[in-house]
Amino acid sequence: MRVGFNPHKDKTQTASDYFHEVIIPVYIPNQEGYFKDSFEILTLCLDSLFKTIHDKTYITVVNNGSCLEVVDYLNDLFRRNIIQEVIHTTNIGKLNAVLKGISGNGCPLITVSDADVLFLNSWQEASYAVYDAFPKTGAVCPTPSSRSLRTYTANVYWDLFFSNKVKCMPVVNPAALKMFGLSVGDANFYSPVQLKKYLTVTNEDQQAVVGAGHFVTTYRAEVFDDLENRFTAYKLGGDSEGKFLDIPVVKKGFWRLSTADNYAYHMGNVIEDWMVDAVSKLKQNGEECNFELKPIQSSSKLSYFVKSRLFAKLILNKKIMRYFLIWKGLSTEEAKNYLR
Repeated sequence: MRVGFNPHKDKTQTASDYFHEVIIPVYIPNQEGYFKDSFEILTLCLDSLFKTIHDKTYITVVNNGSCLEVVDYLNDLFRRNIIQEVIHTTNIGKLNAVLKGISGNGCPLITVSDADVLFLNSWQEASYAVYDAFPKTGAVCPTPSSRSLRTYTANVYWDLFFSNKVKCMPVVNPAALKMFGLSVGDANFYSPVQLKKYLTVTNEDQQAVVGAGHFVTTYRAEVFDDLENRFTAYKLGGDSEGKFLDIPVVKKGFWRLSTADNYAYHMGNVIEDWMVDAVSKLKQNGEECNFELKPIQSSSKLSYFVKSRLFAKLILNKKIMRYFLIWKGLSTEEAKNYLR
């Protein structure tokens, strides 16, 4: 039986003060073997996030079937309003957990991050600078990669094919690229020439690297408005990241870019002294967020088909791309050894 009238019925939602949502799915089922250091790495990840974000940041953590110690830790952060949302599920997979976090908050920018990211000061501001300088941007990674130039990037080349704004430029922070390789267990992840140069777009004094990774990336929220699927059968990997995080960006006609300098580290699953030291040296962000995201019209299905399906088969072909890189600034020898 219902008695009376619900006072919230037909009331409009109060406008949110939050501008930027950060979603972190967490899967730490135990603290043994592969996951032995994962809880400590999670605390470093979140501590680095708390220190580096502005006050209009909404933090969503999706507990994807973690152990009770992690559950208690996240619940305590929520009770103290250090994180704004915690969602508890069984292990439904990384991307399904991310999809749960995307709905219901209305922020124009959404960062999807792994739970082993060490955020550095100014990562938000650097990402915003890319959005401001390149209005077609739909995704920005704060960690550049020399190897991202052939991953869902054909529309950038189509839009700027004859422009001198696309050039091979010196890597700003080669040491950070080396650290990423080490973090994934491959000291030779980047070849010598990839540590020397990467492909960039430039607008006046602002530079960005073509392509974006997955482990931490900031998206325009409208990228996720028209997802064709709301579930993936993969718990991790497979085609899930491409289907949910890459293709929706280029289907809208948006570019996938990265900051030229490095603003985040990948920690992996083994704790190291430098990680604790790096977090301890972070400065608390006291800046106000005054950034306004420029609206942009998404492109048509025909445009997506021409740029990211047909033209992609040509420009992303290794042989063609080598000539393109020579045209854009690499030597013949550098281009020969650039692509893998």
